[in-house]
Amino acid sequence: MPEIKTEFLFKITLEVPPLLDLGETCYGRRRIARIAGGSFEGPKLKGEVLPGGGDWLLLRRDGVLQLDVRLTMQTHDQQLIYMTYRGYRHGPQDVIDRLNRGEAVDPSLYYFRVTPYFETGAESYEWINKICSVATGARTASGPTYHVFQVL
Repeated sequence: MPEIKTEFLFKITLEVPPLLDLGETCYGRRRIARIAGGSFEGPKLKGEVLPGGGDWLLLRRDGVLQLDVRLTMQTHDQQLIYMTYRGYRHGPQDVIDRLNRGEAVDPSLYYFRVTPYFETGAESYEWINKICSVATGARTASGPTYHVFQVL
């Protein structure tokens, strides 16, 4: 089977205020993160993340944080792109505890991967409707940062 090849698409940084914690539910610990804004930049597109998106987080009983995110990107030329992604973050408990306290942690110490998909009506960005992508993540005190890659 051939190896999967990727191409860097953009880096996106999200600003996330304190989480809403719903507590333990029948599925695990449910938290909701509101996206206050952010920015993205890469070789084919750049712009800002508009306020109003969110992440419906589920800390599963096996220790895996499951992400379910929806947000709106506005390009530098005022075009709108809807981005959605799902993914997982997990690692050794001491590393996760440090992340949860807002400490800077080397991303190589934990697993943080997501699978973004896009939707737009902008003709100049129509190509993004037709791609699959993957991203590596890192968590900072103010929110996550992802390096997004188009799967070729």
